[in-house]
Amino acid sequence: MKLKINWDALGIATSLVCAIHCALLPLFLSSLPLFGVNIIENLWFEYIMLALAFGVGIYALYHGFRKHHHSWTPVFLFTTGIGLLVLKVSFHNWEFILLIPSVLLIIAAHYLNYRLCRKHDRAHSDDCPH
Repeated sequence: MKLKINWDALGIATSLVCAIHCALLPLFLSSLPLFGVNIIENLWFEYIMLALAFGVGIYALYHGFRKHHHSWTPVFLFTTGIGLLVLKVSFHNWEFILLIPSVLLIIAAHYLNYRLCRKHDRAHSDDCPH
């Protein structure tokens, strides 16, 4: 039995975990400086999380683009969402204003990719190279 991964579902899950991390981690970890631990504003962790989300998302979108629908719209939405997340990490004053649109764009990109893949699975033409 071959294990098949739904990369769009994994991308959506990664985006949701990122949103939960951004929204709840400061609440739970605000007492850690009392113990000499400061990971709330850890830029390395933030950029590693962004790189992980970007890697999973690009793989999922590339697979859907190449094998199924050939539409750049999900890639554009995803890239815009990741760009907003990078801005969120860089500009802390705008953190909560940028979080919601960025996560919504990333989830919309994966959902659109999923829908386009399912639509075009049944609609391949003879000139499609796969």
